[in-house]
Amino acid sequence: MKLKTKIHLFSTLLMLVILSLTNIGIYYLFGKMAYDTEYNQLHRQSQEITKSFSQMTEDVDPKTIIRAYKNPNGAIRVFDATGDELVAIEAVGEVRNFTPIFKKQEDRYSIQKFEGVPVLAIRTPVIWSNGEVVELQMIQPLLDVKETLRTLFLVLIGVTIIAMIPITISSVVLGRILTQPIEKLIQTMAQSRKSGTYEKIKLPSKGKDEMAQMAVTFNEMMDQLELNYNQQEQFVSNASHELRTPLTVIESYARLLTRRGFDDRDVAEEAVEAILSESVRMKEMIEQLLQLARSHEKIAFTFSETNLYEQIEKTLQPMRQAYARELTLEGENPAIVRTDSEKFRQLMFILLDNARKYSEDLIKVSIEATVDGFSIAIIDYGNGIPEEALPQLFNRFYRVDEDRSRKTGGTGLGLAIAKELADGLGVTLKVESISGMGTTIRIFMPKD
Repeated sequence: MKLKTKIHLFSTLLMLVILSLTNIGIYYLFGKMAYDTEYNQLHRQSQEITKSFSQMTEDVDPKTIIRAYKNPNGAIRVFDATGDELVAIEAVGEVRNFTPIFKKQEDRYSIQKFEGVPVLAIRTPVIWSNGEVVELQMIQPLLDVKETLRTLFLVLIGVTIIAMIPITISSVVLGRILTQPIEKLIQTMAQSRKSGTYEKIKLPSKGKDEMAQMAVTFNEMMDQLELNYNQQEQFVSNASHELRTPLTVIESYARLLTRRGFDDRDVAEEAVEAILSESVRMKEMIEQLLQLARSHEKIAFTFSETNLYEQIEKTLQPMRQAYARELTLEGENPAIVRTDSEKFRQLMFILLDNARKYSEDLIKVSIEATVDGFSIAIIDYGNGIPEEALPQLFNRFYRVDEDRSRKTGGTGLGLAIAKELADGLGVTLKVESISGMGTTIRIFMPKD
């Protein structure tokens, strides 16, 4: 069953049930009020008759008093203690044959059906003229109440039928309103599947409801899917290009070795050195590619109190020995924050290694306390980075200078990995550079 049909049936049946229950409640509430009104009227009459009987003398005919209070269609009867009828005034008709039944001894009234008509009967103890306690019964057919309730029943049925017409129409319209965006979404998804493109839904100009938000979210999702696909395609293309270059170099020198290398030692040494260099570079690139691929998985970060100064010094010391470079550290000590020390050191190594590759002089690292944490600056005095290249530094395979990157062994992946680590650690990276003067990378580390 389609969603539109379900909405139509459910809303129509729900409103029918609500209307039916409401009408039943109205009918029974009105009936109770009508019966209560009739009872109160008859009860007042019985009190007046009781008062008149209390003032009656033996020479007064009881029928004279009873006739003054008898209803046109009703009856008034008086019974002694043994149940014998003392006096009765009854209307001409079927009510003569009606005998009320009181379910309990203490009940003072009853409502029964007689010949299809509800009949109200009440009984009241009365002191007779001779001082004896007798029972006064008053009987009243509720013909007007029956007709009124019948009319009310017909009116409620008519109101229900008339009300169901706009309810049915509105449920159909509601089903169309709710399912139309979903149908458009299904059509767009089917079209995207068939064409292989990223189709979008046309948005209403003033739509602000949930359906419009669903369409906006769907379009944003398609934009993101298209962007991810393009990035993946670009990534594969770049990776293929980057891997093709060292493989071409290795192949060329291997062919050179095959032709001349074994006869010429200089050529052999040059070929082996080139093959080794490109192999190392390709291995590094593959490791970085794998790391980037793993970065999209959920990496487990272990946060604990860490002294940034100590962790940076642990990163600088082996780099000083390995590359025989001057790397200095100054600033706040201790600089205590909650972070993952291993991931932080990995981030620092990538940024420091990048500064080492593209500069020849001193590399300075400084730690400065801020309001919310610490600012770490990595300063090198190399050639710097052009201003137009700064926004693209953290993109995969992006390199400012292809020739310089080839010489230093850069792959264009290091800063992309650094950005992934920074996002996981909750830190912010900012690059400041002036061409010909150097580059400063600032790390803003929150305390928690």
